[in-house]
Amino acid sequence: MSDYELVIAGGTVVTGDGQFRGDIGIDAGMIAAVGTGLRGVATIDASGLLVMPGGVDTHCHVEQLRSDGTTDEESFVTASTSAFVGGTTTAITFSAQFKGRPIGPSLADYRARAAHAMMDYSFHQIITDPTDEVIRDEIPALVAEGIRSLKVFLTYDPLHVDDRGFLRILAAARRHGALVTVHCENYAAIGWMTEALLAAGLTAPKYHAWSRPVMVEREATYRAIALAELVDQPIQIFHVSCSEVAEEIARAQARGVKVWAETCPQYLTLTESDMDRPGFEGAKFMCSPAPRGADAAEGLWAQIRRGTIDVVSSDHSGYGFEGTRGKRIAGAEASFRDIPNGVPGVGARMMLMFSEGVATGRITASEFVRVTATNPARLFGLTGKGRLEPGADADVVLWDAGRRSIITNAAMQHAIDYTPYEGRAVTGMPVMTLRRGVVVMRDGVVTAEPGTGRFIPRGPYDLIEPSGRVANGFEAASFA
Repeated sequence: MSDYELVIAGGTVVTGDGQFRGDIGIDAGMIAAVGTGLRGVATIDASGLLVMPGGVDTHCHVEQLRSDGTTDEESFVTASTSAFVGGTTTAITFSAQFKGRPIGPSLADYRARAAHAMMDYSFHQIITDPTDEVIRDEIPALVAEGIRSLKVFLTYDPLHVDDRGFLRILAAARRHGALVTVHCENYAAIGWMTEALLAAGLTAPKYHAWSRPVMVEREATYRAIALAELVDQPIQIFHVSCSEVAEEIARAQARGVKVWAETCPQYLTLTESDMDRPGFEGAKFMCSPAPRGADAAEGLWAQIRRGTIDVVSSDHSGYGFEGTRGKRIAGAEASFRDIPNGVPGVGARMMLMFSEGVATGRITASEFVRVTATNPARLFGLTGKGRLEPGADADVVLWDAGRRSIITNAAMQHAIDYTPYEGRAVTGMPVMTLRRGVVVMRDGVVTAEPGTGRFIPRGPYDLIEPSGRVANGFEAASFA
């Protein structure tokens, strides 16, 4: 007599704590047992494969709304397809607010678009205009609906929030139990550097990196942490580009500040020299913060091993290269200032991390699981994700650690017309992805149906509770 609906048998189970030979028993889309000798109505033979939690990508720009009513090119269907191909089963994407407008209508529109997803998903809410109404009414309503993370940009027109607005958002998040995520670059410094570069006639894509050097990111990171410490509000610093920035975070962590850090594969595999390609080609590699020098990646790997950086996301961004909605929106002769920032990567993230991390010996397979699945799920309150334990969702990826392949844009199966990793050889790749116990990808072929993904509301959780330490013992957030 069979004990389970489905058993994944005979593989090497890899968790964030270690690995062992074992079986996974699945019932009703959830993990029912982890052990040996399990029997199922159906069995998947995982012999010779690693069995790991489906990836959790907590930083994806997918079908994101623009102020003119259009969206980014990547849809929830195509992003889900690419995610499954790359071994990711869950993502957190971004609902936008536009200055001068309330959140509610754009959030309703975004929810309707996301209903077509095949991967499971949750939202970060971007806050660009922290008006009294947003702070008093809309943020509490968002959190009550299970949107428990707010995104703040300290740079970019028209997304930039000044320090006073940032403090208001931090205080509101503290009162209502949300995590704040921050894009840290100094708005005024970037504007000043950009004006100087353009005045000097330095307009090519490579000067994007010159306009926002390391100290611009480092200063904003220090400032974001200091303001969060003043309010006693936990934050995550997005897309840390180099060890110098991570050191600012490590110092705060040593003081007991609740601050976490993520990085992305682009900062581990690309460099500023990639933007110095002929003509407009360098635009393919433009993202912010900018990729750094050739030695930056090893410093980041060291910070990952130390645990200062404990999440690796894709920061997948839906800007194509050839069309007029993406990198060429201001024309092929546009200066770096007018070229949209961002690179696609939801499908490539886990392959790049495994190949550059595990296959090279920089990190272990368990560390890989932690930074790509377990830690992001834990930090953002995705309680059923990122782990292979009874009671968790049966999101599982079967991984061939020795298989070699070449990344191509066609293989990524996203809507974007290029990948910055084109032609890169990788070792290790997913051969099967299961979302809630259903096989959704086998050998690169995705079989999931649009609309089968689920929105994940996130309730309160202890990790993002304030520390209780405030300046002079005065909880200003209660009155701000």
